[in-house]
Amino acid sequence: MIRPIVAYGDTVLRRQTETIGPDYPDLKQLVEDMFETMEHANGVGLAAPQIGLSIKLIVVDATPFAEEEPKCADFRKALMNPEIYATEGEEWAFEEGCLSFPGLHEDVMRPETVHIRYQDIDGTPHDEVYDGYVARILQHECDHLNGKTFVDHLSSLRKSFLRRKLDNITKGAVSVDYKMRFPNLKHR
Repeated sequence: MIRPIVAYGDTVLRRQTETIGPDYPDLKQLVEDMFETMEHANGVGLAAPQIGLSIKLIVVDATPFAEEEPKCADFRKALMNPEIYATEGEEWAFEEGCLSFPGLHEDVMRPETVHIRYQDIDGTPHDEVYDGYVARILQHECDHLNGKTFVDHLSSLRKSFLRRKLDNITKGAVSVDYKMRFPNLKHR
């Protein structure tokens, strides 16, 4: 089931999320819904807060980057309770977007490599290292679990230039071709 994506300005995007376990109600269906929602919106990652749930759960599909980075070809997974506990390498800029910020894309600096602990949806623990596009997507989605968004990585000056666009997103005054929930609108 495709769920509405929460737009910038909604308080759920600023909350700390709660740890969950494999016994979370209807977890497998929720993961399927998140993948379907992400794919319908042409995203490569989606965090539970983006569909209104303050829980530590993300889905990632890096396969669209496979042509540029072959190791992305089979990276499609759900991560429960992910924690990036170390980063390394040079920071590099990449134009990021976010399904909660339709039409907005900005260069964001992030470290090249991440060390991440998480559980799969069966509760099996994993401790892995990723670099490149996968590392970037994981950092972006894990930020959501900590109440942070990609615009928080921009300078104050850059954010001030974007203020009108951000206000328009909050008001729902943007063109979008997927289901969204805007904080200042009752229906959409």
